[in-house]
Amino acid sequence: MSASDDNTSANQRRFDSLFEANHPDIYRYCVRRLGPADAEDAAAEVFAVAWRRITEMPAGDACRAWLFGVAYRVVGNKYRHRQRQRNSSQRLRLVRPTETSQPSDGIPGDEIDCLYRALDRLGATDRELLRLASWDDLTRAEIAAVLHINENAVDQRLHRARIRLRTHYDKLRLAQSHPTPEEASA
Repeated sequence: MSASDDNTSANQRRFDSLFEANHPDIYRYCVRRLGPADAEDAAAEVFAVAWRRITEMPAGDACRAWLFGVAYRVVGNKYRHRQRQRNSSQRLRLVRPTETSQPSDGIPGDEIDCLYRALDRLGATDRELLRLASWDDLTRAEIAAVLHINENAVDQRLHRARIRLRTHYDKLRLAQSHPTPEEASA
């Protein structure tokens, strides 16, 4: 067996281990952002990049953040593709995450709906930060690697995003508990 064969075999083992450990998380990340119809293709694309760049990937725990960084860019490409389709044909709309992809364990439906409406009022960067931290359970170092910002910026931006989310959520909950005169008379 040649040295080339040994490298190929070692790369295959590394990729197999990487895939086994990370595919479920990457797939869920893609489902939440793209919906189930496009998630499998996006996750496959992430791991195709991982295979092509297996020798360039960081070792250890940094590899997970690297994969999420690739997924972030793949999802961004999918969004841009959708936008181009939408511009040429007004028939397509973004897919909202499915109920099975939402982190709603034990939370009443009206609160989940209110949370999603509050999230919709945030900017794209705030939404992504909150999702990476809360839904994908990435560390601040991993988030920094995914978004190509430093860890202190992650802390600051995440703090501000949480405040903005809470503000929007509280306003929506207050509006639900105090209907307008028109709603009350209906």
